[in-house]
Amino acid sequence: MKILKNRYNKKILEIKNNKKKLDEIIKDKKPLYKFLNYIIFIFLCTFKFIPEIIIISIICICTVYLSVSLYSRKYIYSSIDDIPYNDVALVLGTSKYLYNGQINMYFKFRMDAAYELYKSGKVKFILVSGDNRYRSYNEPRQMRLDLIKLGVDKKHIFLDFAGFRTRDSIIRANKVFELTNFTIVSQPFHNERAILIARQKKINAIAYNANNVRKLYRVRQFPRELGARILMFIDIIFNKPPKFYGDIIKIEEREDIPANKSNKIDKKLKTGGHK
Repeated sequence: MKILKNRYNKKILEIKNNKKKLDEIIKDKKPLYKFLNYIIFIFLCTFKFIPEIIIISIICICTVYLSVSLYSRKYIYSSIDDIPYNDVALVLGTSKYLYNGQINMYFKFRMDAAYELYKSGKVKFILVSGDNRYRSYNEPRQMRLDLIKLGVDKKHIFLDFAGFRTRDSIIRANKVFELTNFTIVSQPFHNERAILIARQKKINAIAYNANNVRKLYRVRQFPRELGARILMFIDIIFNKPPKFYGDIIKIEEREDIPANKSNKIDKKLKTGGHK
C-alpha cells in the first residue's frame, strides 16, 4: 500500500504541473477549444492510473471472494459423521452431461453425496432443485432418476423445477416448500455461496460438500464463480426474488406422488404463475 501511495503522490504532482502548463497554453483560446483540451487532459490523467485501478480492483475482488468463504465455512461439513441431522437435503442442480457428451462429474458427485446423507440417516427427504425451462431439458427429473438408481426411495424425493439459479433454489426451498432448516448439497465453492444466500435470508441452512472435480476443471470454474459471487451481492442489495414461486408443497411422508400439484414451469406459464 505504501508503494501505491508513493506512486499516487508522484502522479498527482505530475498532473498538477501539466495542468499549469495546459492553462498557460490555452489561456487565450476560445471556450470550445479550452473545453476539448480539458476533456482530453482528464482522459489522459485517468489513463495514468490504470495500473493502480487494476491493483485495487483485484484486491477488492479477492476480498469479496474470500469473505464469502470465511463467513460460510462454519456452516459447511465434509465429514458424514460430523454433520448434524436435517429432515431435508437440498441438492443444487446441474446438467448430467457436458457439451461433449461425457458425464459431468459435478453432477455425479452431488448425487453420490446426497445418497450418502440419505443412506447414513442424516436426512430423510431429498429436494432436487434445477432448471426445467425447456421441455427437452430437465435437471430435477434426471437427478431423481439417478438417486433412485443409487437406492433412494422415490417417495422421499421431491422436485423443484424452477431452480434456475442458486438464489432461486434457496428461496423457493423456504417459501414454496416451507423449509427453515435444510442441508445444501453441492461442491465446496458452490456451498459457500449458497450458505451466505440462505443465512442472509434468515434460513438456518448447513451444507455438505460433495467431492470436488479435478484441479484443471476447478481453475476453469474460478472466473465463473467469481462473477457469481459479485452478482450474488448485487442480488442481496436489490433483494431480487426468484423468477417463479408457485403452490405450497409440503415435504412429508406420502404413499405416492400427488397428481394435482406441480411446480413445473410449463404448467405455471399456462396458468399464469406468480413471478
